[in-house]
Amino acid sequence: MMNPLRQILNEAADRFDFRTPFDNIKQLKVKRTDVHPFTLEEVKLILETVRIDFRGYFTTRFFTGMRTGEIDGLKWKYVDFEKRLIMVRETIVNGEDEYTKTDGSQRDIQMNQLVFDALKEQHKATGELSEYVFCNRQGTPLAHKNVTRRVWYPLLRHLGLAERRPYQCRHTAATLWLASGEAPEWIARQLGHTTTEMLFRVYSRYVPNLTRRDGSAFERLLAQCIGGSLQFGVAEVAHG
Repeated sequence: MMNPLRQILNEAADRFDFRTPFDNIKQLKVKRTDVHPFTLEEVKLILETVRIDFRGYFTTRFFTGMRTGEIDGLKWKYVDFEKRLIMVRETIVNGEDEYTKTDGSQRDIQMNQLVFDALKEQHKATGELSEYVFCNRQGTPLAHKNVTRRVWYPLLRHLGLAERRPYQCRHTAATLWLASGEAPEWIARQLGHTTTEMLFRVYSRYVPNLTRRDGSAFERLLAQCIGGSLQFGVAEVAHG
């Protein structure tokens, strides 16, 4: 609400040459994003235990970083098995297909082998039933509230895992990509971020818990490329 108001006042100020009253209005504080990703071991446990008809759904969520509306609104026409791409072009909000959250959210996500295999199996189940990849028996999109209440939370309780929203699957994908050493620019594109700023601000604090990031990688690079080929002659210098 504040952003459109600022744009209107700034446009008026430019047209009619007066100081915009928005200069003295501070941005509202935005609550810090609650990030509580799963570990890779927890992801494995979830996928091994979840109902078989939802295994492909959560595999795709965990390893693509798609938002809830994006995966619930994913259509088969946007899945390219030949190029191994998921093309995010629409989202679903309150049962209606809409444009994605932002222009930057329009993106192509690369399928890893797990996602590719999961979607191939899913196509056997819903490819002829619906235009939507993940749907109910009537061929209509999944209702995320029902999935969360009837499948997701009971599964977490059964496994003794801390209760958290399914959106944490997206955060999990980001932290696992970072931990594996993928390029931040590539990760940002997969998530639909236009820059890497949010990536480092939100997720980087989780990386040390998943893999070593303490300079040892650079140490190994130096050892591999230079090793003992340089002799500095310290002893000779010391003795004149």
